Amino acid sequence: MDDRNGDVMTGAMLVLVGAILGAGAALLLAPQSGSKTRRDISRYARKTGKMVEGVAGEVVGSVAGMVDAVEETAEEFLKKGKDLTKESREAVLDALNEGQERLGRQRDRLAKLLG
Repeated sequence: MDDRNGDVMTGAMLVLVGAILGAGAALLLAPQSGSKTRRDISRYARKTGKMVEGVAGEVVGSVAGMVDAVEETAEEFLKKGKDLTKESREAVLDALNEGQERLGRQRDRLAKLLG
């Protein structure tokens, strides 16, 4: 998922840089009247603004997706941790019970030998 988000960001940045370079080249190589140039710059600024809004929406969506994925993974780890804790507790209790049984058998055996 990280590669995909990086690809989206890289692509968006390349489009933005390409648009800026293209606009600059157009202004330098195709001179025109000041009013027409201002109108073109204004149109370009509106288009760029819309494109930036679209990219920002994609970034917000990607970040929200990553947050959801991290949250789900954290919940899974927490659940696994609880399961492991329960299993460990049961294993310790079983070992204690077995130890008590063995001690009881040894006590009985010693009582027979001494008694």
